[in-house]
Amino acid sequence: MSACNTGGTRTLESPDGNVKIEFNLTKQGEPTYDAMYKGKTIVGESKLGFEAQGLPSLTEGFKVVGISMGSEDETWAPVWGESDSIRNNYNSMTIKMRKNADSVEVLMGVEFRAYDDGIAFRYVFPEQETKQFVITDELSQFAMTGDHTAWWIPGDYDTQEYEYVKSPLSEIRSLNTDDKLGNVSQTGFSPTGVQTSLMLKTADSLYLNIHEAALVDFPAMHLNLDDSTMVFTSWLTPSPDGTKAVIKTPFKTPWRVVMVSDKATDILATQIIYNLNEPCAIDDTSWIKPVKFMGVWWEMITGKSEWSYTNAENFDLATFDYSKAKPHGKHGANNENVKRYIDFAAENGMDQLLIEGWNVGWEDWFGKEKDYVFDFVTPYPDFDIAMLNEYAHSKGIKLMMHHETSGSIPNYERHMDRAYDLMNQYGYNAVKSGYVGPILPKGRYHYGQAEVNHYLDAVKKAAEKKIMVDAHEAVRPTGLARTYPNLLANESAMGTEYQSMSPGHVTILPFTRLKGGPMDFTPGIFKMDLSTFAPNNHNKKRATIANQLALYVTMYSPLQMAADFPEHYAEKADAFQFIKDVPVDWSESHYLDAEPGEFIIVARRQKNGDSWYVGGVTNENAREVTVPLSFLAPDTQYEATFYTDAADTDCDTNPETYVIKKETVTSASAPVIKMARGGGFAISIVPKK
Repeated sequence: MSACNTGGTRTLESPDGNVKIEFNLTKQGEPTYDAMYKGKTIVGESKLGFEAQGLPSLTEGFKVVGISMGSEDETWAPVWGESDSIRNNYNSMTIKMRKNADSVEVLMGVEFRAYDDGIAFRYVFPEQETKQFVITDELSQFAMTGDHTAWWIPGDYDTQEYEYVKSPLSEIRSLNTDDKLGNVSQTGFSPTGVQTSLMLKTADSLYLNIHEAALVDFPAMHLNLDDSTMVFTSWLTPSPDGTKAVIKTPFKTPWRVVMVSDKATDILATQIIYNLNEPCAIDDTSWIKPVKFMGVWWEMITGKSEWSYTNAENFDLATFDYSKAKPHGKHGANNENVKRYIDFAAENGMDQLLIEGWNVGWEDWFGKEKDYVFDFVTPYPDFDIAMLNEYAHSKGIKLMMHHETSGSIPNYERHMDRAYDLMNQYGYNAVKSGYVGPILPKGRYHYGQAEVNHYLDAVKKAAEKKIMVDAHEAVRPTGLARTYPNLLANESAMGTEYQSMSPGHVTILPFTRLKGGPMDFTPGIFKMDLSTFAPNNHNKKRATIANQLALYVTMYSPLQMAADFPEHYAEKADAFQFIKDVPVDWSESHYLDAEPGEFIIVARRQKNGDSWYVGGVTNENAREVTVPLSFLAPDTQYEATFYTDAADTDCDTNPETYVIKKETVTSASAPVIKMARGGGFAISIVPKK
């Protein structure tokens, strides 16, 4: 540590020398940074700092009082993941600063890390005379060097369930209109506000991605663009009083991250977000297992059946007598229907079965903003929780719990211990939680500091009970699954429930939402015209069968759902074979080719095995691709089963046709495959005996 009271530039380089960060303290004592990749500026001079209640601006008047340099090169093994091991290799520089104003001394540092594939920084508030800071704004800048192409969704304090827009940065304002896709809770903040992870491409074909890592005890960060200068400034989700965060020293903020490469596939492959998180905090992880599951879910989403049991409305859950209620006859989570799903799931090698609508309260939940809306322990009269769990266990599978909170966080926190204990009682080891609707107490947002803390507290408490979590409508992930690997997946993006999204959506998500962690996307839809089984639903899924199979490979998750009905899979048992076969945990992964919004091709080797699985998806454009199999072991013959679009397949006009064929392949093979509009392909590759 060296003391230094003057300004000047300090430089940090990545281990390979391609990434460079420069820190500078201006004559006014303003901390700034910029970043370069292979000699090209990727972030221009950008200011750093905060505004805090009762204090002079924490953006100027600083002096550097110490600098420390460091490096790390370690390899760690994730509990589950895209590969058996992850290398964490970086150089670091921590700038310690002091500001004296109005008889108040403030100590603030900035810790930088330079990786071969990106930069990261966070603020460090050491223990000091000021014990608490009330942050009113974070003013971290990301100065772009041009009018880059961006793949973005609108800035929103409550939801990320949007289609992505591709546009130059300069067009965000005109395209960020009020006719956004409707959502029951939606709160925009600026016509140029966008969310992270934000994917960018420069005019000279550099790929950039801005996100955050290790979001703990802090509000989620959005980005607000000054489209006259192309400078993004961090924008934190506020609390009801308009402040952003209360921090107690010592404190470290989440990391602010810029990923960079001249290859799109490197953005998909980078593990920088996980590397910026703390190591696993759970001593015994033997109970944490990846899960392939089915569910009584799609029939409610599409309107074939309902979550509710009766037509009652506007009642007090504590006094309503379900034993005297008349069933409406469309309740999906009934004993007979659940047993039918259990039988099929067990016969086809699934691990678990999710059942939504099993518990009382669904008649009076949506959009009501009720505090006491569910109790998470009382089943409907036609759902025999003891019998169904025993039946499932006798078939070798588990039931997956569902906890919808309807946004009433205080109610969930009051009931959480009992709810988790009920799961332990009946042998559930995974829960899908949901936060649909405005957050209660009123005035709070899904991505505020208190809510961020709640989501993580729920995961920590679940870990104590040896329960895995799949959180929907919670804050988007930032790599915390490294620290708490029982957080198997989140939703936090537009998933299959939206039914008729554009085909290109699945070619963007791995570049954006999935950079922070896996998504419960719920793929595997085989019946694309929803009116054929839900007459009042006129949506058509814009995807092909081969595309739906490919998603199990292209969109990594240790929690994968076969989302369609048993009868739809039985009709196409030959295609369903791929879903049965494909693993949900991997020893190595290779991103073979990709372009955001266009297509993605991925190969993965099964965990502790020699079989490979390859998936490819495309957008609205049909395309022919060559798939080199050079990742295979040399001098070995494999049997490859190809699941491809047929010659006449089209996501809009003929989505359910496909071709299955087997071939012998080696590492020298390079099959040429045609993907239809909205289509794709999947390949299972097994060594010949």
